[in-house]
Amino acid sequence: MAATTIARSAATHLSLPFPSKSSPSDPSPKATLKLFPKRRRCASVVLASLHGDANGKILGGALELEDSPFDDDASKDLHTLPRPLSSTFVSNSVSEGSRLRVAYQGVRGAYSESAAQKAYPNCEAVPCEQFDTAFEAVERWLVDRAVLPIENSLGGSIHRNYDLLLWHRLHIVGEVKLAVRHCLLANPGLEIQDLKRVLSHPQALAQCEHTLTWFGLVREAVDDTAGAAKHVAFHKLKDAGAVASSTAAEIYGLNILAEDIQDDSDNVTRFLILAREPIIPGIDRPFKTSIVFSLEEGPGVLFKALAVFALRQINLTKIESRPLRKQPLRASDDSNGGCPKPKYFDYLFYVDFETSMADQNAQNALRHLREFATFLRVLGSYPVDASMP
Repeated sequence: MAATTIARSAATHLSLPFPSKSSPSDPSPKATLKLFPKRRRCASVVLASLHGDANGKILGGALELEDSPFDDDASKDLHTLPRPLSSTFVSNSVSEGSRLRVAYQGVRGAYSESAAQKAYPNCEAVPCEQFDTAFEAVERWLVDRAVLPIENSLGGSIHRNYDLLLWHRLHIVGEVKLAVRHCLLANPGLEIQDLKRVLSHPQALAQCEHTLTWFGLVREAVDDTAGAAKHVAFHKLKDAGAVASSTAAEIYGLNILAEDIQDDSDNVTRFLILAREPIIPGIDRPFKTSIVFSLEEGPGVLFKALAVFALRQINLTKIESRPLRKQPLRASDDSNGGCPKPKYFDYLFYVDFETSMADQNAQNALRHLREFATFLRVLGSYPVDASMP
């Protein structure tokens, strides 16, 4: 069975940034949580056709990770190990606010922190410097969940997180939709006319382009919105503001000079909730299923793949293609009359559809897709966030 091996070098140092000392804007000091290097790990993405068991069920393990056991520094307390999740447990966690440690990317005041608190109202939100760090933190039992953005209604997909979903062995157990309301923040005593520039994440700046142009401000891109607010406050900048949330203004002691400055009011970011164990899908409420697959090159192959859902009246809500790393090009089998063989780009297709894997229709669709897909993996089947359209 042919396979493409993707090698990943050990991280030299991953840290989850916490304030090192107290300040008026952040009075409660927290310790620094570090992820120490792990052994080199290889992930083998199996590109041969998947096979089913005697009952025709799809077998797991399409993404095989050869890895050493978790490090001793990430030892597991038997009393705190999370039990296998069910959709009922996830629902109760949201409503009752079970005290979980939930990782998010950014610093305090980030929209991702708000999404984590929306998913688990009484959680301990743990900031991570990078998306990779959040994935690693869940895998190594440092946190219970991760809440990470996957797409925005204006800015589109967050490609990095699509790639990380394949690299890591986490499962999607839920989704959160968060309305993004940008504010123009500045240090106390400043007005809009005092500002010459504004700092924020590139997507936030793009989403407020017309408003910022109207204000005559030069845009400067930084890593995240809350980080921009923290930078402006920490350095007491007099000529610069930040585009961030009202929560960031409260945390870092900044004034809100203008609210809802995004050019389009329909600005929503969808976040995925990730866990070490999948949930047991149900049919008692609307569910969504996320999969990733690859196909052979050929006319109409993608049409055939999508037709397995259309034939069963399964609605697709998202399709995203990403290049297959370490094997981006593949030569054709045809000799082409002695000419050099043409090369094709190999892609992975990420698809979301509105059906639970507990539904026989969904199982039949994936069984059909498996007949000609060269790779297939279910990333998760989870309840839909119906809190907004």
